[in-house]
Amino acid sequence: MSTAALPAFLPDDGHDPHELLPVTMCARDLAAAQNVAPHSHPWGQLTHAPDGVLRVTVADSTWIVPPSRAIWVAPEVEHAVTGMQATRLRPLRILAARAPFAGPDCRVLAVSGLLHELIAALEQLAPTAPGARAQLLGNLLLDEMARCATRPIRVPLPRDKRLAALCASLIDDPGATLTLAGWAARVGASERTLARLFERELGMSFGQWRQQVRLAHAAPLLARGMPLGRVAEQLGYASQSAFSQMFRKTFGSSPSAFFAPARTAGRR
Repeated sequence: MSTAALPAFLPDDGHDPHELLPVTMCARDLAAAQNVAPHSHPWGQLTHAPDGVLRVTVADSTWIVPPSRAIWVAPEVEHAVTGMQATRLRPLRILAARAPFAGPDCRVLAVSGLLHELIAALEQLAPTAPGARAQLLGNLLLDEMARCATRPIRVPLPRDKRLAALCASLIDDPGATLTLAGWAARVGASERTLARLFERELGMSFGQWRQQVRLAHAAPLLARGMPLGRVAEQLGYASQSAFSQMFRKTFGSSPSAFFAPARTAGRR
């Protein structure tokens, strides 16, 4: 398994978007645990993998992106990408002037059946002279992207050292069943202080943050086909049904639907 960081895509590599071609693609495959080093570029990017699960990190947040989702990264925003398993990375470069979303915030999109097919069609054109078809596909992609916003698996990361120690431990062992009081004793802060830090730095309670971490860990396990009951057990849930209920409440779909290939998910 390779853990070496790959160099980032650089401007002027022949795939930059421009006025005539506002959407382009520069594909690469990632081995499990392989990553693209932190970088930024003048274009926006829709990061998507039709096969595999990605982790995209921007500033103090990490997103888990299965095949049924893609993440929008605005122009000039530094980000890193890691393949949580062998992954076909198929990012779209979007001309800054044609960005479908305003502002620097990342957005996670549900990959509709149409969006999936448009990305696949653009990939087929990538090695050839672009022409009018690439222009048409680009305009359709921009229109479809703007219609696809959804809820992400986002794991915000703290700055406070005590809270960072707690969060790092839970990321390493998401099935840990310690209460916030138990963690307080370990990291040298009161339960009340930690609760306040969760709300102030991460914008959510300890329980909500732990739930996001568990969902993030569930992503590659489910994508690899691990039985749902075993995933639930590893992540500290009392039963498969308890995990499924939490997942459906968070994302509005079952785990199997959420992690289905984009082509299938778009038909649901």
